[in-house]
Amino acid sequence: MSNKVATKNDQRPNGVPRHVAVIMDGNGRWAKLRSLPRHAGHRSGVQAVRNTVEHAAKCGISVLTLFAFSSENWRRPQDEVGRLMKLFLEALQREVDELHRNRVRLRFIGARQQLNEGLIDKIHAAELRTQANDGLTLNIAVAYGGRWDIVEAARKLAEKVASKKMSVSDLNEDVFASHLALAGLPDPDLLIRTGGEQRISNFLLWNLAYSELWFCDSLWPDFSTADFDEALSHFAHRQRRYGHTDDQVGVA
Repeated sequence: MSNKVATKNDQRPNGVPRHVAVIMDGNGRWAKLRSLPRHAGHRSGVQAVRNTVEHAAKCGISVLTLFAFSSENWRRPQDEVGRLMKLFLEALQREVDELHRNRVRLRFIGARQQLNEGLIDKIHAAELRTQANDGLTLNIAVAYGGRWDIVEAARKLAEKVASKKMSVSDLNEDVFASHLALAGLPDPDLLIRTGGEQRISNFLLWNLAYSELWFCDSLWPDFSTADFDEALSHFAHRQRRYGHTDDQVGVA
């Protein structure tokens, strides 16, 4: 038996997480160590994104969620935010064709109304183009915060109750989860954070409740497939009980 409570819909390769979430931290420090401007670190991080997406698909991971820009990142210097938005736009224009050819389904989560109109249009077009793809689902969190996500779900539910589309008694964990940004997808089995910090920084607060956590000292532009494999190995050796006892999950 696997290291988690088995479900009849669980058809992943043995020991491989179905959903991996990544906090891509360390671009600025990577650039500073090389006496480069911060935006050089962000540009170098794009290759690490490409490598990670390719490796996730190769390993049989079904869903990959990358934390690209948080709600709090709007507080950064205006010049850096502007360069980041330009980089997102360039990356979309450059990468969507390749992602589509490889059957990747691209989704964006976050308060996209805070983005500029050109970027919103590109995001929408990329989602439409790839929505029927049956390969890896790639979620990009932009202008995203875990607290924002929970408040948005609560607001949507409150509106439904107020309009009598549902009653308060209908509310449970499954209903609440169906109104979050990752609705319809499994919660992350594994969270990876690069850059040496050991916190989740307001990322997927609801969805990470039972995730395994793996912290990596590599700065994001240096994150390699070997680092990824180390995280997957860590996950494969974890015992995931979800509140059950060892006996219930078949562990001696």
